[in-house]
Amino acid sequence: ALLQRDTSAVSGLVSADVRLGGTRTAPLLRGNAMLTGPVFRDVTPPLARAVFDYREQLLRKLQDEAAPLLVGASLGGLLALSLAKPISARALVLVNPVPPSPLHERLPPREPYPAIIPWGRETSIASTRRAMPDADYAARLYAFRRWRDESGAVMNAVRAGIAVEPPGCPVQVQISAGDGDVPPEVSLELARRLEADVVRLPGSSHVGPLLGRQAASCAGLAVAWLNALAAGAAD
Repeated sequence: ALLQRDTSAVSGLVSADVRLGGTRTAPLLRGNAMLTGPVFRDVTPPLARAVFDYREQLLRKLQDEAAPLLVGASLGGLLALSLAKPISARALVLVNPVPPSPLHERLPPREPYPAIIPWGRETSIASTRRAMPDADYAARLYAFRRWRDESGAVMNAVRAGIAVEPPGCPVQVQISAGDGDVPPEVSLELARRLEADVVRLPGSSHVGPLLGRQAASCAGLAVAWLNALAAGAAD
């Protein structure tokens, strides 16, 4: 499962390895997660030509996984949504996902991105604080040291709209009330179209579910939902 952050420039990827364990009557999801730089050896994000480059890299990574659980945030949410049907995902958790076409038209307008977006080169403590208003000092410092530049081609492709297939699996959508990048009402409409379960996150920013004070509880909500799905499937 993968989470990737983009619009407020959180560096790198969040990778999660989750496995189903326990017993038939008491299933339990176990795993680990890590926030780091690019997960895949052949990924150099600022040189990616389009969002499809990211998608193909993820397809190669997941091609041997049987019915995986996918978790995606922001741009990673859009990528996870686009992969769910082709790889027969068992379940999908989207956290403030960048919306696919045609909902991309409801994103706030902005000028096209340059070829390379200098989020890493031009970062500051002040901009980090603005991007992470609901995070503590330690989380902000961690992110400040790890911002990276991003491909303008990728972000412009996303802004132009990416069509996806319906995922064909259960979906949970976590929506931050204070999301300034993807308006909450857009995520709510996406959830409606996907017939997804909705988790509203009051007081949380776009990156809050990953790096804010609510991060642990947001992860717990996703795990509890996945455990409930597993328990239902086992009955």
